[in-house]
Amino acid sequence: MSRARQPPLVTGISPNEGISWTKVTIRGENLGTGPTDLIGLTICGHNCLLTAEWMSASKIVCRVGQAKNDKGDIIVTTKSGGKGTSTVSFKLLKPEKIGILDQSAVWVDEMNYYDMRTDRNKGIPPLSLRPANPLGIEIDKGRFPQKDLEALFPGMSADFTSENFSAAWYLIENHSTTSFDQLKTAVVNLKKQANKKNEGSLAYVKGGLSTFFEAQDALSAIHQKLEADGTEKVEGSMTQKLENVLNRASNTADTLFQEVLGRKDKADSTRNALNVLQRFKFLFNLPLNIERNIQKGDYDVVINDYEKAKSLFGKTEVQVFKKYYAEVETRIEALRELLLDKLLETPSTLHDQKRYIRYLSDLHAPGDPAWQCIGAQHQWILQLMHNCKESYVKEQKGKSNTLLHSPMLDLDSDVRPSPIGHLSQTASLKRGSSFQSGRDDAWRYKAPQQVVFVEKLTKLVVSQLPNFWKLWISYVNGSLFSETAEKSGQMERSKKNARQRQNDFKKMIQEVMHSLVKLIRGALLPFSLREGESRQYGGWEMKSELSGQWLTHVIQTVRLSYESLAALEIPNDMLQIIQDLILDLRVRCIIVTLQHTAEDIKRLAEKEDWVVDNEGLTSLPSQFEQCIIRALQSLKTVLDCKPGEASVFQQQKTQEDVCQLSIGIMQVFIDCLEQLSTKPDGDIDTAHLSVDVSSPDLFGSIHEDSSLSSEQRLLIALSNCRYLERHTFLNIAEHFEKHGFQGVEKITQVSMESLKELDQRLFEMYIEFKADPIVGSLEPGIYAGYFDWKDCLVPAGVRNYLKEALVNIIAVHAEVFTISKDLVPRVMSRVVEAVSEELSRLMQCVSFFSKNGALQARLEICALRDTVAIYLTPESNSSFKQALEALPQLSSGTDKKLLEELLNKFKSSMHLQLTCFQASSSAMMKT
Repeated sequence: MSRARQPPLVTGISPNEGISWTKVTIRGENLGTGPTDLIGLTICGHNCLLTAEWMSASKIVCRVGQAKNDKGDIIVTTKSGGKGTSTVSFKLLKPEKIGILDQSAVWVDEMNYYDMRTDRNKGIPPLSLRPANPLGIEIDKGRFPQKDLEALFPGMSADFTSENFSAAWYLIENHSTTSFDQLKTAVVNLKKQANKKNEGSLAYVKGGLSTFFEAQDALSAIHQKLEADGTEKVEGSMTQKLENVLNRASNTADTLFQEVLGRKDKADSTRNALNVLQRFKFLFNLPLNIERNIQKGDYDVVINDYEKAKSLFGKTEVQVFKKYYAEVETRIEALRELLLDKLLETPSTLHDQKRYIRYLSDLHAPGDPAWQCIGAQHQWILQLMHNCKESYVKEQKGKSNTLLHSPMLDLDSDVRPSPIGHLSQTASLKRGSSFQSGRDDAWRYKAPQQVVFVEKLTKLVVSQLPNFWKLWISYVNGSLFSETAEKSGQMERSKKNARQRQNDFKKMIQEVMHSLVKLIRGALLPFSLREGESRQYGGWEMKSELSGQWLTHVIQTVRLSYESLAALEIPNDMLQIIQDLILDLRVRCIIVTLQHTAEDIKRLAEKEDWVVDNEGLTSLPSQFEQCIIRALQSLKTVLDCKPGEASVFQQQKTQEDVCQLSIGIMQVFIDCLEQLSTKPDGDIDTAHLSVDVSSPDLFGSIHEDSSLSSEQRLLIALSNCRYLERHTFLNIAEHFEKHGFQGVEKITQVSMESLKELDQRLFEMYIEFKADPIVGSLEPGIYAGYFDWKDCLVPAGVRNYLKEALVNIIAVHAEVFTISKDLVPRVMSRVVEAVSEELSRLMQCVSFFSKNGALQARLEICALRDTVAIYLTPESNSSFKQALEALPQLSSGTDKKLLEELLNKFKSSMHLQLTCFQASSSAMMKT
């Protein structure tokens, strides 16, 4: 970073005294880096910046104005160094007052000054004439101090028209460095001027010689006559004659010189008139110059000329000046009207608005043009917003073939950067969105009309409101009228007016914010508008509600707009209504996303392919979990709170609605599972069940060409339910908590209960399918061949009906094991319970057992119990116990020995099946 420059320091001024409008040269240090760096110059307390001409960092030339003090400092102010100091001072001399037609020895020379405000060179007409050069040679001003000359020639003056004129003083002051040869030339010039004056007097005498001779002859005759008569009579007569002669001479002189005198008076009058025209040509030419400068747009020149004319002729009593000044006022009034029209014209830039306000302020326009401009811009912005809505509504209804070609609404051509322009570079939204990674021309055709409208509306407000706000800020701090303190009176009046109108402007901003929010609500949340507002702010054809992805994009747009407006330092209470809109949009986005997620999950039933992995699961639980995760990820930006935003779950109603929708999503999937598992045979898809090739299943699998049975679908559904209960639902609950959902415990509890109810229904259904045939075959098998417990042979082994029941149980085991190993204990236990319960019932129904019948019954009951021992439950153990208790006890050791031998024989003959039972059981126990 470069070091800050030192403040300006004035060390010298030449000359150091003089009257107003004296041209002075200021010397010093750090007087600025250029003309634009010089922002202030005062001499004796008067602002001389208007006439200042920056020469270098150590030299400035300007003219002294009408200072307030007789003696004061020279203060220079620059942008780079700030306000400076002075080591010297300037003394202001008071000029003598002269009349408008009095001859004066002082005349201000013509000068060209640089007008910093208009960037133009303007000529100032001379105010007086310089005194003539009496010597006729070049004047070379010396550097002798005035005070020293006054002390050297006391009571004398260098003015050659003064009675106390001192030639030596004049030569020292004006020709101190002139050579002797030039002084000799000056003497010759003086002699020539003197000879011209003498010749002029002699010529005047020659012109009146005839009159002189006539008077001389008359006087000689009178003298001779007096000498001859010597009497009083003659004296009186001659006196009379003399009077007559003198009268005739006077008449003759009048006759001779009347024409000459008339021409002289006329010439003097013309000369005086020309002098007046020349001296005051500024005023006489001003009306025409004003017209020309207005046509060229040089309003600064017009204002400067008007200020000058007003200061010189504003209070004049001369009729001709009054007449011309009235013409000037007429044209200035027309200019005020023209500038006011341009100020209120829309659209316009902030630079033009400030410029026209300053012009009107300098012209002392009536009223408050700045406040009128603020009001006009406010109405313009409101009109833009409503026109934007009407155009898009018509476009949606097909009444317009082109999209907003109105110049008033075509803000895309604005060269000013849009604060939300980077929206066009945003990446696509989450899965399921129709956005592309880059915004192209086709985006408008893919996006819903309401989304395009919100983009356009927010861009419009963000592009127009900053200038509107900056115009108000400039009005408040008074910078509309002057960047410096030149017009402190106008700045104070502006600040006073701004304080009085602060509430009115606040209402304007609030009206713009309310219109913005209600127009967006009318397009996206029409149900949130009050009755009577729908016609003004709505009118959209709501065929279908926007998806969550589009609502998320709209929320991003409104958030960026809020950030852009907050950057203008607009008070938060004025922007709170936008925060309320964002909150409502976030809530609606969550609701819509959850509703659409429920619809997507409902369609998952169509995607079930019944392909199971080595754990007996299909892709359905994973698809369900991923569907919810995608929905929650798409809501992440909506759920996250930006600075100043409230939590979307702060309202109790929102919590309840989201909780119910989340429960509904879980219930939809549970219903989907039930529908798939209970689908009629005619509706079964032709999909086939396959097993993961990496499965360590050594017991075979369902042939890939066989169609799924109802029992197999029930098993797959039970396996999915088991996985959902132990993993999926818990994972989803974690995701809900991670994203800040409220009532997750309730969601999980209700979902788990519903899932368990489904699982129990499906399980009972499967048990009914598998256990009922086995149970139903026991009684016919027991009494096949007219078997009678009262009269039967000695037992030779376990009968076939029990072996057949065991084979059927093994088939169930194999079927369950193929689908899901984890379901084997649960299913087999229930099947064994059903078989043991039926066998106990049958035993208890027998009225009498013979010895052989009791032994046969005990053999079969024990064989079944020992075979399925690993799947016994308290209920099945109780059933087997009751069945054995219904039999007579073995009375002899021979019967017990026979029973043991027959059991061993059965186990040996059923070794393969029993090994299958034991192998599967041990494998399941390990898992």
